[in-house]
Amino acid sequence: MHAVSLIDALHDGADIPVGNVTDVLPHRGTMLLLDAIERCSATGIEVTAIARRDAWYADGNGAMPAWIGIELMAQAIAAHVGLLAAHAGGRAKPGVLLGANRYVAHRPAFGADTVLRIMARELLRGDEGHGAYECAIHAEGACFAEAVVKVYQPDDFQSFIEGSFNS
Repeated sequence: MHAVSLIDALHDGADIPVGNVTDVLPHRGTMLLLDAIERCSATGIEVTAIARRDAWYADGNGAMPAWIGIELMAQAIAAHVGLLAAHAGGRAKPGVLLGANRYVAHRPAFGADTVLRIMARELLRGDEGHGAYECAIHAEGACFAEAVVKVYQPDDFQSFIEGSFNS
């Protein structure tokens, strides 16, 4: 996975107006990991996050463990879905992270105070609510992590959750 292909996907000539992260994501407090939405198109999004040395996830050196990268990717996808819904005049429905295919972290942690660029490009969107995104985290001129992330947005989220506990 290359940053160039993801960046090209964001420059497809169809920019979608972006706003504040809190206008798009339901996450609040320490669960909101993204800092800004940089750009969005019909096919992808670029957001930024800072690896905060005083955050709940920080290790002894103030770094963000690389496993947090999957949540950064999931929040980027949620922001993309939210912006697409808002652009169409609606609201995003709740969704869930199903998992990642080939999550590769190229380092064990993301250094304290590092500005991370998270890019997500839609690969698949099914009529039944399933989706897949090619994602990458870049900083300091390098790819820190990459994955294909699978998500699901059920029509009836409450029934989906209740069914998950009753199965």
